Amino acid sequence: MGWAGNVLGWFSRDLAIDLGTATTLVYVRGKGITLSEPSVVAIEKQSNSVLAVGAEAKRMVGRTPGNIVAIRPIKDGVIADFAMTERMLKYFITKAHNRNAFVRPRTIVGVPSRITEVEQRAVRESATHAGAREVYLIEEPVAAAIGAGLPITEPSGNMVVDIGGGTTDIAVISLGGIVCSESVKVAGDRMDEAIMGYIKRRYNLLIGDHMAERVKIEVGSAYPLEEQKTMMVKGRDMISGIPRTVMVNDAEIREALEEPIHIIVNALRTALENTPPELAGDIIDRGVVITGGGSMLPGLSTRFQEETNLPIITVEDPLTSVVLGVGKVLDEIDLLKKVSLMTPERTMR
Repeated sequence: MGWAGNVLGWFSRDLAIDLGTATTLVYVRGKGITLSEPSVVAIEKQSNSVLAVGAEAKRMVGRTPGNIVAIRPIKDGVIADFAMTERMLKYFITKAHNRNAFVRPRTIVGVPSRITEVEQRAVRESATHAGAREVYLIEEPVAAAIGAGLPITEPSGNMVVDIGGGTTDIAVISLGGIVCSESVKVAGDRMDEAIMGYIKRRYNLLIGDHMAERVKIEVGSAYPLEEQKTMMVKGRDMISGIPRTVMVNDAEIREALEEPIHIIVNALRTALENTPPELAGDIIDRGVVITGGGSMLPGLSTRFQEETNLPIITVEDPLTSVVLGVGKVLDEIDLLKKVSLMTPERTMR
């Protein structure tokens, strides 16, 4: 492969991006997943210059001096800060290509199922300005279903519940498209907020996002555990203002998580009620596939099973099923035409 071949190789590394509220994953065609980092940007207030992106920026959340702010540009699954999303995407795209700024990849981005046309345009423009040559969008539940290996192009019903950081997307997919869907802005982040609120009410203790997330991962559950778990939680006493530590157990955190879990269960029920009878029969046979980082909460599948009486299938690696699904679509151009939203806007450069 000569010099010309190398140049073409640089330019043809297509990308699949799962642009998540909490985490962004990038899949490079021919290489697999090359990047998985928090969707966070740290900027210096006065100059508005970017200091850090991703993991490095997340470490700064809640720990920055007054002149540095850590921003999460995607809130509840949608772009809240257009300029910051663009900068973050640019960073991730060049990092995925080993800092090669010449690459103009074809890019497919996974987006929430209830995304509006205005939001679709915002994602497209962000990716275009960040250096993409062509931008395609694919709905996350469809991508998750492809990533989980479901036969979505067949005339049969496949149900996917994708619990991310900002949104829970529930969709029934048949013949490559979404037949009915339900989306709630309740997922991993809301679970963290519920834990913060509970500890504040119960113990008069203020804890940060990092601590809440750790509590959820270490002792959080949606269904009673076989063995009790406890954890030391550090925070600031609301009355004295002095740092203090309390011990919490899994039963308390389950109580804290009851409200967000109840909302997700209700959304699942609504989606099932709206499913056409023929496809409902397929779901009874095949079950409901749950995916996304939020689906890793212990006991969640048991809770869903009790509430719906349907078989619940958890995928092997819930965090990567969306990006792997988008990655599979990169290789199958016919499938891309079937499942992508609108036609790609080519950049006029």
